Amino acid sequence: MHNAALIGFPLITVIFYYLLYREFRLALPKTSLTAEQQQKFTRRLLLAFFGWLGFVYIWSRFGIFSNFSLFPFNAAPVILIPLITIVLFTFSKNIKEILPCIPQENIIKLQVFRFYVEVLLWALFSVSILPVQMTFEGRNFDVITGVTAVLLTTRISGFMLLDKMSNALVIAWNILGLALLINIVVIAILSMPTPLRVFMNEPANTIVTEFPISMLPAFLVPLAYMLHLLSIRKAAIKK
Repeated sequence: MHNAALIGFPLITVIFYYLLYREFRLALPKTSLTAEQQQKFTRRLLLAFFGWLGFVYIWSRFGIFSNFSLFPFNAAPVILIPLITIVLFTFSKNIKEILPCIPQENIIKLQVFRFYVEVLLWALFSVSILPVQMTFEGRNFDVITGVTAVLLTTRISGFMLLDKMSNALVIAWNILGLALLINIVVIAILSMPTPLRVFMNEPANTIVTEFPISMLPAFLVPLAYMLHLLSIRKAAIKK
Protein backbone atom coordinates (compact mmCIF):
# COMPACT_ATOMS: atom_id res chain seq x y z
CA MET A 1 0.00 0.00 0.00
CA HIS A 2 2.84 2.38 0.86
CA ASN A 3 4.54 1.60 -2.46
CA ALA A 4 1.29 2.32 -4.29
CA ALA A 5 1.19 5.77 -2.70
CA LEU A 6 4.84 6.40 -3.59
CA ILE A 7 3.96 5.81 -7.23
CA GLY A 8 0.42 7.15 -7.11
CA PHE A 9 1.00 10.72 -5.98
CA PRO A 10 3.63 11.51 -8.66
CA LEU A 11 1.54 9.71 -11.28
CA ILE A 12 -1.63 11.65 -10.46
CA THR A 13 0.37 14.87 -10.42
CA VAL A 14 1.92 14.33 -13.84
CA ILE A 15 -1.29 13.08 -15.49
CA PHE A 16 -3.62 15.82 -14.26
CA TYR A 17 -1.20 18.72 -14.66
CA TYR A 18 -0.61 17.50 -18.20
CA LEU A 19 -4.36 17.37 -18.84
CA LEU A 20 -4.73 20.96 -17.60
CA TYR A 21 -1.70 22.01 -19.66
CA ARG A 22 -3.33 20.40 -22.71
CA GLU A 23 -6.51 22.42 -22.13
CA PHE A 24 -4.46 25.61 -22.23
CA ARG A 25 -2.61 24.46 -25.37
CA LEU A 26 -5.88 23.69 -27.15
CA ALA A 27 -7.43 27.00 -26.10
CA LEU A 28 -4.54 29.29 -27.03
CA PRO A 29 -5.04 29.21 -30.84
CA LYS A 30 -8.66 30.32 -30.31
CA THR A 31 -7.57 33.50 -28.51
CA SER A 32 -6.28 36.79 -29.89
CA LEU A 33 -2.81 36.15 -28.44
CA THR A 34 -0.01 36.18 -30.99
CA ALA A 35 2.01 33.03 -31.70
CA GLU A 36 4.89 34.52 -29.72
CA GLN A 37 2.64 35.27 -26.75
CA GLN A 38 1.23 31.74 -26.87
CA GLN A 39 4.72 30.21 -26.86
CA LYS A 40 5.75 32.47 -23.99
CA PHE A 41 2.67 31.42 -22.01
CA THR A 42 3.23 27.67 -22.45
CA ARG A 43 6.96 28.02 -21.79
CA ARG A 44 6.23 29.77 -18.50
CA LEU A 45 3.81 27.02 -17.49
CA LEU A 46 6.46 24.36 -18.05
CA LEU A 47 9.17 26.36 -16.28
CA ALA A 48 6.87 26.94 -13.30
CA PHE A 49 6.02 23.24 -13.03
CA PHE A 50 9.56 21.90 -13.27
CA GLY A 51 11.05 24.72 -11.22
CA TRP A 52 8.55 24.06 -8.42
CA LEU A 53 9.19 20.32 -8.67
CA GLY A 54 12.91 20.94 -8.19
CA PHE A 55 12.28 23.13 -5.15
CA VAL A 56 9.88 20.64 -3.54
CA TYR A 57 12.30 17.78 -4.14
CA ILE A 58 15.18 19.64 -2.48
CA TRP A 59 13.00 21.01 0.36
CA SER A 60 11.76 17.49 1.12
CA ARG A 61 14.93 15.46 0.49
CA PHE A 62 17.08 17.67 2.69
CA GLY A 63 14.59 17.24 5.52
CA ILE A 64 13.59 20.90 5.79
CA PHE A 65 9.91 20.23 5.16
CA SER A 66 9.83 17.48 7.79
CA ASN A 67 11.77 19.50 10.39
CA PHE A 68 8.86 20.49 12.60
CA SER A 69 11.14 22.33 15.03
CA LEU A 70 11.16 25.03 12.32
CA PHE A 71 7.35 25.21 12.13
CA PRO A 72 5.75 27.17 10.54
CA PHE A 73 8.74 28.02 8.36
CA ASN A 74 9.19 24.42 7.22
CA ALA A 75 5.72 24.35 5.68
CA ALA A 76 5.11 28.02 4.82
CA PRO A 77 6.90 28.02 1.43
CA VAL A 78 5.06 24.88 0.29
CA ILE A 79 1.72 26.48 1.18
CA LEU A 80 2.25 30.14 0.33
CA ILE A 81 4.30 30.06 -2.88
CA PRO A 82 1.75 28.12 -4.95
CA LEU A 83 -1.17 29.96 -3.33
CA ILE A 84 0.14 33.41 -4.25
CA THR A 85 1.29 32.26 -7.68
CA ILE A 86 -2.04 30.61 -8.55
CA VAL A 87 -4.15 33.56 -7.38
CA LEU A 88 -2.06 35.94 -9.52
CA PHE A 89 -2.18 33.49 -12.43
CA THR A 90 -5.96 32.98 -12.24
CA PHE A 91 -6.70 36.69 -12.27
CA SER A 92 -4.12 37.59 -14.90
CA LYS A 93 -5.00 39.26 -18.21
CA ASN A 94 -3.95 36.21 -20.24
CA ILE A 95 -6.21 33.87 -18.29
CA LYS A 96 -9.16 36.20 -18.84
CA GLU A 97 -8.43 35.84 -22.55
CA ILE A 98 -7.98 32.05 -22.45
CA LEU A 99 -10.76 30.90 -20.12
CA PRO A 100 -13.69 31.58 -22.50
CA CYS A 101 -12.02 29.11 -24.89
CA ILE A 102 -11.94 26.26 -22.36
CA PRO A 103 -15.24 24.44 -21.73
CA GLN A 104 -16.40 24.65 -18.12
CA GLU A 105 -17.02 20.91 -18.34
CA ASN A 106 -13.31 20.26 -19.00
CA ILE A 107 -12.21 22.27 -15.97
CA ILE A 108 -14.65 20.63 -13.57
CA LYS A 109 -14.07 17.06 -14.73
CA LEU A 110 -10.37 17.33 -13.84
CA GLN A 111 -11.44 17.44 -10.18
CA VAL A 112 -11.98 13.67 -10.41
CA PHE A 113 -8.33 13.34 -9.35
CA ARG A 114 -9.47 14.00 -5.78
CA PHE A 115 -11.20 10.62 -5.71
CA TYR A 116 -7.89 8.89 -6.47
CA VAL A 117 -6.10 10.99 -3.87
CA GLU A 118 -8.57 9.82 -1.23
CA VAL A 119 -7.91 6.19 -2.17
CA LEU A 120 -4.17 6.75 -1.74
CA LEU A 121 -4.66 8.46 1.61
CA TRP A 122 -6.74 5.51 2.78
CA ALA A 123 -3.92 3.20 1.59
CA LEU A 124 -1.46 5.09 3.79
CA PHE A 125 -3.85 4.87 6.73
CA SER A 126 -4.28 1.12 6.18
CA VAL A 127 -0.55 0.58 6.85
CA SER A 128 -0.64 2.91 9.88
CA ILE A 129 1.45 5.78 8.53
CA LEU A 130 -1.37 8.33 8.24
CA PRO A 131 -3.92 9.30 10.92
CA VAL A 132 -7.53 8.25 10.36
CA GLN A 133 -8.92 11.81 10.43
CA MET A 134 -7.18 12.47 7.10
CA THR A 135 -9.21 9.79 5.33
CA PHE A 136 -12.85 9.35 4.36
CA GLU A 137 -13.17 7.04 7.37
CA GLY A 138 -12.40 10.05 9.54
CA ARG A 139 -12.96 13.75 8.88
CA ASN A 140 -11.90 14.04 5.23
CA PHE A 141 -14.91 14.52 2.95
CA ASP A 142 -12.96 15.77 -0.06
CA VAL A 143 -13.96 12.67 -2.02
CA ILE A 144 -17.36 14.33 -2.46
CA THR A 145 -15.83 16.84 -4.87
CA GLY A 146 -14.27 14.13 -7.00
CA VAL A 147 -17.48 12.10 -7.18
CA THR A 148 -19.77 15.07 -7.89
CA ALA A 149 -17.37 16.33 -10.58
CA VAL A 150 -17.99 13.07 -12.44
CA LEU A 151 -21.75 13.28 -11.91
CA LEU A 152 -21.89 16.85 -13.20
CA THR A 153 -19.84 16.24 -16.34
CA THR A 154 -20.91 12.76 -17.46
CA ARG A 155 -22.93 12.99 -20.65
CA ILE A 156 -25.59 10.30 -21.17
CA SER A 157 -27.61 10.31 -24.39
CA GLY A 158 -26.72 13.96 -24.89
CA PHE A 159 -27.76 14.99 -21.38
CA MET A 160 -25.26 16.46 -18.93
CA LEU A 161 -26.26 17.87 -15.56
CA LEU A 162 -23.75 20.71 -15.83
CA ASP A 163 -25.61 22.05 -18.88
CA LYS A 164 -28.68 22.61 -16.70
CA MET A 165 -26.81 24.52 -14.01
CA SER A 166 -26.73 28.30 -13.82
CA ASN A 167 -23.44 30.13 -13.33
CA ALA A 168 -24.53 30.80 -9.74
CA LEU A 169 -24.91 27.07 -9.09
CA VAL A 170 -21.53 26.35 -10.67
CA ILE A 171 -19.93 28.95 -8.41
CA ALA A 172 -21.75 27.47 -5.39
CA TRP A 173 -20.44 23.99 -6.24
CA ASN A 174 -16.91 25.36 -6.45
CA ILE A 175 -17.26 27.16 -3.13
CA LEU A 176 -18.40 23.90 -1.53
CA GLY A 177 -15.38 22.14 -3.03
CA LEU A 178 -13.08 24.83 -1.66
CA ALA A 179 -14.69 24.46 1.78
CA LEU A 180 -14.07 20.70 1.73
CA LEU A 181 -10.48 21.32 0.67
CA ILE A 182 -9.91 23.86 3.44
CA ASN A 183 -11.37 21.39 5.91
CA ILE A 184 -8.81 18.68 5.16
CA VAL A 185 -5.92 21.14 4.91
CA VAL A 186 -6.75 22.45 8.40
CA ILE A 187 -7.08 18.90 9.72
CA ALA A 188 -3.72 18.02 8.17
CA ILE A 189 -2.02 20.96 9.89
CA LEU A 190 -3.69 20.20 13.23
CA SER A 191 -2.48 16.60 12.96
CA MET A 192 1.19 17.55 12.61
CA PRO A 193 3.61 17.37 15.56
CA THR A 194 3.64 21.11 16.22
CA PRO A 195 2.39 23.38 19.03
CA LEU A 196 -0.85 23.69 17.01
CA ARG A 197 -1.57 19.98 17.17
CA VAL A 198 -5.15 19.15 18.14
CA PHE A 199 -5.45 15.52 16.97
CA MET A 200 -3.24 13.56 19.34
CA ASN A 201 -3.87 10.10 17.91
CA GLU A 202 -0.92 8.39 16.28
CA PRO A 203 0.66 8.49 13.85
CA ALA A 204 1.14 12.20 13.54
CA ASN A 205 0.79 13.64 10.07
CA THR A 206 4.43 13.66 8.96
CA ILE A 207 4.39 11.42 5.87
CA VAL A 208 3.08 14.28 3.68
CA THR A 209 6.38 16.11 4.17
CA GLU A 210 8.42 13.26 2.66
CA PHE A 211 9.07 13.08 -1.08
CA PRO A 212 7.27 12.00 -3.26
CA ILE A 213 4.21 12.09 -0.99
CA SER A 214 5.03 15.76 -0.40
CA MET A 215 3.66 16.25 -3.92
CA LEU A 216 0.23 16.06 -2.28
CA PRO A 217 0.47 19.39 -0.41
CA ALA A 218 2.86 20.94 -2.94
CA PHE A 219 1.08 20.04 -6.20
CA LEU A 220 -2.27 18.33 -5.73
CA VAL A 221 -3.79 20.63 -3.14
CA PRO A 222 -2.83 23.66 -5.29
CA LEU A 223 -4.25 21.92 -8.37
CA ALA A 224 -7.57 21.47 -6.56
CA TYR A 225 -7.98 25.12 -5.62
CA MET A 226 -6.60 26.32 -8.95
CA LEU A 227 -9.30 24.38 -10.79
CA HIS A 228 -11.92 25.84 -8.47
CA LEU A 229 -10.65 29.39 -9.01
CA LEU A 230 -10.48 28.91 -12.78
CA SER A 231 -14.00 27.52 -12.82
CA ILE A 232 -15.34 30.37 -10.68
CA ARG A 233 -13.66 33.00 -12.83
CA LYS A 234 -14.94 31.40 -16.01
CA ALA A 235 -18.48 31.37 -14.61
CA ALA A 236 -18.10 35.00 -13.56
CA ILE A 237 -16.89 36.22 -16.98
CA LYS A 238 -19.12 33.97 -19.11
CA LYS A 239 -21.03 36.03 -21.61
